[in-house]
Amino acid sequence: MSRQMTVDVAMPDPKKPNLKKPDGQKHDAVPGRPRKTETVTGTLGKAVSLLELIAFAEKPMRFTDVVEACGQPRGTVHRQLSHLVAEGLIDHAVDQTYAVGLRLLQLAAKAWSGNDLRSIAAPHLAALQEATQESVHLAVLNGGQVTYLDKMEGKQSLRMHSQVGKTSPAYCTGVGKAALSLLAIKDLAGIAAGLDFHRFTQNTLVTPEALIEDVSAIRKNGYGFDLQEHEIGIHCVAAPVRAPGRNFYAAISVTGPAYRVDLEQLRKWGPLVRETADKIAAELAFKLSPVAGG
Repeated sequence: MSRQMTVDVAMPDPKKPNLKKPDGQKHDAVPGRPRKTETVTGTLGKAVSLLELIAFAEKPMRFTDVVEACGQPRGTVHRQLSHLVAEGLIDHAVDQTYAVGLRLLQLAAKAWSGNDLRSIAAPHLAALQEATQESVHLAVLNGGQVTYLDKMEGKQSLRMHSQVGKTSPAYCTGVGKAALSLLAIKDLAGIAAGLDFHRFTQNTLVTPEALIEDVSAIRKNGYGFDLQEHEIGIHCVAAPVRAPGRNFYAAISVTGPAYRVDLEQLRKWGPLVRETADKIAAELAFKLSPVAGG
């Protein structure tokens, strides 16, 4: 068993959907992430917006790239970037490109080490991986996406999109749909209506109605599936982690190649995944209780 460990973690905001882009909007430098040109206010908000833009860019960005992507005035962008460089949150390389600074990595590592969800879930995920011999994930809902907090590789390494700190669309991933099942019907409908659906495979759900129907089944059964909806050849079974009183919506999953893990096998693992999620939830509830907190 091996674990994928990075510290490029963006903590979730469950109320922020991945909204459809209005016509005529510029191409995003970071595909799949909502732009923050009109809604971000204040100096700090603008700086954080630039920091996110640089951190999640698919390739290093120069000053002109940042200006074009963020939509802010050149003077404002220059001042904000200068402040971020001075604080060590981003670095300005000799080739004039920007990258995440060491100070930000230090802060992320500190937040990472203190994440109680990840630390509580870890032994349960290890037991689930041992029982199934396949890869297991822990993820949290981030608007219309999920961010992976932990991943333990299966007995045989499998190439897939998921890595710790990365995000994936919620509507076509097992952990995403399972986490969505924790939302109230009204909140689920609101997020589903605002999603910009993209067909990754022929099995991808591409309408709000189809997503709500699938998520409703997960809410009823306690677990659900991703049958090559995000990546060809990848199957998974996922279950929500209930955590009332916490500021996140989480889920876990077991993932394997479709040729080895068929729907029948996923159904056999469903109750085990649900039971594991419930154990994590029970421990979270204990940690949150007044007795546990002293």
